[in-house]
Order: sequence, then C-alpha cells, then structure tokens
Amino acid sequence: MNLRRTVAPAVVAAVTAPTVLLATGSAFADTKPAAQPRTQGRIQNQAHNGTPHKPTYAELQKAAEEANRAYQEAAAADEAGQKKLTATLAALDEGSHPLKAALLAAEKASKAADAGKAAADQAVADAQAKLDAATDDAAKAEARTALTEAEARAKRAAAAKSQAHTELADARKSWDDARVAALREYSKVSNALDDARTAKESADQALAAAKKCVREQGLTVLANGLPSKVVAGSTVDFSLTLANSTDRTLDVDPLVFIALQAKDAEQHFMKVQWSNGSDWQSLDARQGPSYIAAIKAMKPGARTDVRMRMTIEAQAPAEKALALLAGDASDQYNPCVLGPMKRYDFEVLPAGEKPGTVDDAKPGTVDDKDRPKPQPNSHASDANASGADKSNVSAQGTASTKSVPAADAAKGSLATTGAPSAAPQLALAGAAAVLLGTGTVVAVRGNRKAGGTS
Repeated sequence: MNLRRTVAPAVVAAVTAPTVLLATGSAFADTKPAAQPRTQGRIQNQAHNGTPHKPTYAELQKAAEEANRAYQEAAAADEAGQKKLTATLAALDEGSHPLKAALLAAEKASKAADAGKAAADQAVADAQAKLDAATDDAAKAEARTALTEAEARAKRAAAAKSQAHTELADARKSWDDARVAALREYSKVSNALDDARTAKESADQALAAAKKCVREQGLTVLANGLPSKVVAGSTVDFSLTLANSTDRTLDVDPLVFIALQAKDAEQHFMKVQWSNGSDWQSLDARQGPSYIAAIKAMKPGARTDVRMRMTIEAQAPAEKALALLAGDASDQYNPCVLGPMKRYDFEVLPAGEKPGTVDDAKPGTVDDKDRPKPQPNSHASDANASGADKSNVSAQGTASTKSVPAADAAKGSLATTGAPSAAPQLALAGAAAVLLGTGTVVAVRGNRKAGGTS
C-alpha cells in the first residue's frame, strides 16, 4: 500500500547519600548496552561485514516496529526497576531491617566506646594530678598505684573504642553495599532504557527519511493526440504514454484529471473514459482526480500506452478545459516517488463549429511543490485488493479507477470514498477554483503510504 501526495536521577539522589552515589559510579559504567532489535542489528551487521546493503522500506518499517517494541519493554522494565529501587532503599532505612539495625547498634556502641575512652583519659589525668600533688611517700605510692590502674583502664577503653569503630565501619559498609547493589541493579535497567530510546530514535529517523517523497523527472505521463480544440457534440480518441526513464523498478499509478473549467453541475457534459484492453472505464471529473491503469514492477526504460476517449455533449458550454497528468509510484526503498505533473489546456467549441486543422494540446509544467500535508485516500492499486490479481497488468493497465472527490480534495478529506487505503489528493486551488475557471492551479500530491505496494 502507499501513502499519497496529498525513578529518574532525581529519585535516586533523593534516597541516596553522597557517599553511596560516589560508590555507584563504577557500577553504572560497567553495565552492558541493551540488545539491538533483530532487524536493526542485521542491517548494521551486514554493513560491518563489508556487504553493501541499502535497507528496504519494509526492513526499515520492521526495524522501527522492533525498536519501538524494545523501547516499550525497556520503559516498562525501568518503571518496575524504579519501584523496586525505591522499595529497597526504603526498606534499608527501616530500623527493623537487619542491616539498619546492626548499623544503629554499632553507632550506639561506638558512641559508648567514645564516652568510655574519654572518661578513662580523664581518670588518667586526674590520677596524674593527684600524684603530682602528693607530698609524702605514702601519698605518692597510693597516687602512683591509682595512676597505673587508670592507665590500664584507658588502654582497655582505647582498644574497645577501636573495636567499636571497626564494627561501625563494617556495619555501615554492609548497609551501603546493599544500597549500592540496589542502585547497580537499577542502573542496568536504566541504561537499557537509554540504549533502547537511542535505537528507537535512530530507527524512526531512518523510516521518516525513507517516507519523504522522491522526485523523479524520468517518470512521465504524456498525452498523445489530445486536440487543443474540441467541438461540442464530438468524440475524440487520444492516448496517454507512461514512461519509466528512471533507474528504478516502480509500481506506478498514473494520476489523471480532465475537466471543464466550468461549474461542477456542468461537468456531466464531458465524458472521459480509458481502456483496460477489454472494456472502457469512466472517469468523473466531479469526483476529482483519479488513478488509472496501475502497473506493478515497471522496469527502467519501460513504456506503456493507455487508450483514452473523450466525448463532449452537444449541449456543453463553450469553455476552456484542462487535463492534469502525473505518475505516482513506489518501489521497495521509497513509498513515495513522484513524477512531474503536466497540464494540457484545450478549448470546447460550440456544436457545429468548423475549427479546421487543430494542433495537439501542448504540455505545461504544474508547480505542485507547495502542497498541504498528505491525507488518507485511495488509489488504483487498491482496487483489486479484495481478490483480483494485481500482479499481471496488461499494456492497457488494470481495470480499476479510484477517484478523489473534488470537494473532499479541497478540504483534505476522503470520508465519502469508504476506501481503507491511501491515495494522492489533487486540489485545484481547492478543486472548486479550477472548476469555476479561476485559472489558478495548485496540485496536491501527498505522501505515499508506508509499506509500498508489494
């Protein structure tokens, strides 16, 4: 088918002490990148192996779908990981948690040991002061004994303080290690989300680039034998020549719009038909531009002719008329390939007039570069989607015609067609402007739908 012309870092910081965050630096650095989507990895591996490979549009679509699916899974895992991290850190802060309880007990013991050591040191100082103040031998002997005992108690207090500090450091390390482990586990999930996001953005960008319409001047639809003057009450036969002078194999939908530059109600005076080789298919200018004679896999250098027939009723007003022709196409790499649009102007003369020798209408180029964004529509290649074979197209094309209603083309909508697929829109400064004869032409040819017609 074708589209036509027409817990975050703030959460971690809030629950984690600076020491722990510093300790987690290596944990975040050691994580492995997330696995690439299979299609994307295959495309890149072929390039790395030295095999030139231009991914097809279908491959880019699949890669984008897989990357998006991987991103959604990574986002869900990240959300779950944040919840788990928050719960783990909260639990570690609870006094009932074994590691937290051990830390609190070690802190209490360390404070007690510090106080014991300070008291022992003061006792030594006091004993030394008494010894210094003693005046007789008995008092000095007693003070010396008291000092010795105080120094022994101070030594034991120092050992107890050292042991308490060691146990406190061990308890804090065990508690911090548990927090670091929780952060390390979440960092793997978080990094995987970052990798998945990068892969998704890359795949989306590649797909968006492939969706952009490609202009091919070598894809042409030209009229042969369309007279510059047609007398009302007559029928003229002419043909359209579709030529693929590009280097691409294309699925082509010729775009045709032939109408009087008159009021919509007067369009019934003109009957335009094209031949599929077995019968004639009618076009209705009131329904807007149409795709006819869809051709699958048109090779470079190929040409094909489509027989056309135009009947002007005798009651038709003497008006100017126009034909707009273009080739819309797709290939396996680009769903939107646009050939140049040509405009043929001709006149409808009153019934019975003798114009003599009449030259063929000459093609002019339509500037259709400034057109609205594409809208969903239908196209000729979709006509046989219900079961008819579209792969074998005769020189006259398929027996399908899909139209863009003129009113809807002007509004950028195709609600009345009921078609589920996509097609170009052709607006003539709104279709109504051309039908009313303003002479202003703005061609609207939208992007071709993702996926191609293969």
